[in-house]
Amino acid sequence: MATTDELAQLKGEVEGGRFVRQPNAFSERITADGSSGWPAEAGRYVLYWSRACPWAHRQTIVRELKGLQDAIRLVTVNPWRDEEGWNFLDGYDDPVNDFTHLSQAYTRTDPAYERRVTVPALWDTEQGRIVTNDYPVLDVQLNDEFDAVAANPEVDLHPQDLREDVAALDELVFHDVNNGVYKAGFATSQDAYEEAYDALFARLDWLEERLADRRFLCGDRLTLADVRLFTTLVRFDAVYHNHFRCNRNTLRELPALWAYARDLFQTRGFGETVDIDEIKRHYYTTHGKLNPSAIVPKGPGAAYEHWTGAHGRDALGPPAAV
Repeated sequence: MATTDELAQLKGEVEGGRFVRQPNAFSERITADGSSGWPAEAGRYVLYWSRACPWAHRQTIVRELKGLQDAIRLVTVNPWRDEEGWNFLDGYDDPVNDFTHLSQAYTRTDPAYERRVTVPALWDTEQGRIVTNDYPVLDVQLNDEFDAVAANPEVDLHPQDLREDVAALDELVFHDVNNGVYKAGFATSQDAYEEAYDALFARLDWLEERLADRRFLCGDRLTLADVRLFTTLVRFDAVYHNHFRCNRNTLRELPALWAYARDLFQTRGFGETVDIDEIKRHYYTTHGKLNPSAIVPKGPGAAYEHWTGAHGRDALGPPAAV
């Protein structure tokens, strides 16, 4: 099977050797009262996602934790991207719109759209268009606006008294860790790579220290900050350490972070949404310049044995109330 070269698809996202993530194209807002024009109604919206993508994975975890499985339909794209991007080929299908490629959803929403097609994308079946692909805000909307149709409305990952803390953490973790691994992986100069590498591991060391004496990033409560960090950590040893050259050490060599990641993995809504095989298949077969042979590594731990052992975090506080 031929591979696509994602580096060639970045379309201006590498500047001076540095990876600069493209802005999100669609950013309409869903509101509980419908004042935005997009009311939070059950059965109206479809979440297009990839099991491989950390940005889409965030939304799926929130959907699980809030109990929105019956309210928001989930459609999964093929983890392997062809020359047209995310697709529904080779056993994957789109039962909602019968698209063969997610790009069709983008051009149906904006016929002039020419940039890279990304997941997640939230589709409105009533208006026949993408409402938003703005992942930094979509998880907030899923948490805040859908309580009336959620099975678990009492779960609040964005509590009012912690919103400033969550935002401050996201500013640091996004730039240095979530996006930092991509800045290292897609760098096209030595200086850009080392700059991203150093920032990444400085922030991981900072997180290691922060999580040594607290169960979650904001203390004793699970928040969106934890969801956002987890989707990078769960991919770290399998992909980012080797494929993106983030190889100072593995996650398993950072004791507090490794225990924290296992704690989250074993929490309802997290581990069951992880598919390491699809994650590896996407990264190692899609980035032609990084891995021209498209060989997918056999390890580590596709069967998750090392994720399900005792994490020892109970002494730091109660488990997540989900």
